[in-house]
Amino acid sequence: MEALLGENMCDRLGEVGLVNLIVSIFIVVGMLVSYLPQHVRIIQRRTAEGISPYFVLLGTTSATSAFANILLLPQSRQDVACCKDLDTFHCVAGLLGIAQLGVQWICFTFIFVLFLVFFRYNLATDHDNGEPTETQNNEEVENQPRWQDAILVASLTLVHGLAVIVITGILATVSPGGLTTWANVLGLMAAILAGVQYVPQIWTTYRLKHVGSLSIPMMCMQTPGGYLFAGSLFARLGWAGWSSWGIFVLTATMQGALLYMAIYYEIQARNRQDSRSPIQTQAPSHLYANGFDDDTPGRFTSHPEHYAETPDQLQTILDRQESDAAAETAPLLKPGGIGDPHRNYDTNRG
Repeated sequence: MEALLGENMCDRLGEVGLVNLIVSIFIVVGMLVSYLPQHVRIIQRRTAEGISPYFVLLGTTSATSAFANILLLPQSRQDVACCKDLDTFHCVAGLLGIAQLGVQWICFTFIFVLFLVFFRYNLATDHDNGEPTETQNNEEVENQPRWQDAILVASLTLVHGLAVIVITGILATVSPGGLTTWANVLGLMAAILAGVQYVPQIWTTYRLKHVGSLSIPMMCMQTPGGYLFAGSLFARLGWAGWSSWGIFVLTATMQGALLYMAIYYEIQARNRQDSRSPIQTQAPSHLYANGFDDDTPGRFTSHPEHYAETPDQLQTILDRQESDAAAETAPLLKPGGIGDPHRNYDTNRG
């Protein structure tokens, strides 16, 4: 009876639905593409500023648990076993549901790696504007994660991954029947971790009032994609696979809230930038230290940048002032000090 049931399941796996296949392939490719903006943004800015370390920790462990969950579900194990009786196309098509979670795990693990590599917060370069951005006040500096947080995230993530592998190996050897229970435990663990995953990130974004290295395009693609992904898993696993597709319903909802907050702060930042008065770039006609009504700076003008329209002009003015100062004979103005350079001012001498 069990062999007959397995054969029927293999026959079902071999009957690939065109619509389900197209949707599954679209989700795999879309998931890979959706994570790329986040990877690129961290690499371009060369900092993980604005990304909560606990968001990275919870996201990586949740993705690990979800991937292990779908690998250990009875239907997934049966699908893998059926591949020996199917051709490559039908085997790959039947395992696209597993591949979806595998791609998601790989992509988030890469965020974890980038977070550790670019764990630098105090100075970040915003390549969108081409200017360096520094922390504005001591309060913001105090709110930034410490290097101990990065060590904690790395340690707990590695311990969790090793624990999943070890426990799975022990159960597969000693009690294979317990793998289903362990799969449900992993699914529940993934759902809980995913449910609280965005809480520290929402709090971090709210506290900083800007997105930092967090990618808005990634969230724009993943929020609706999460609901689509959950629907695909539901169509494949049904209500029995609640521990798999339920993760993505919860995650998409939380991510949507974070996306709304990120867009709000980004619009505020752009409005503040647009409201700033433009910097005056043209030198006006004026009467300055030289006593002439023209645009020529005096020998010791304190703001030579007011007379220059280009960096080359500014450098020419600075070079001329430096040359004039070097030729000055008055002690107060002569480079190197105040007073007579040949006089000894040692008050200890008798």
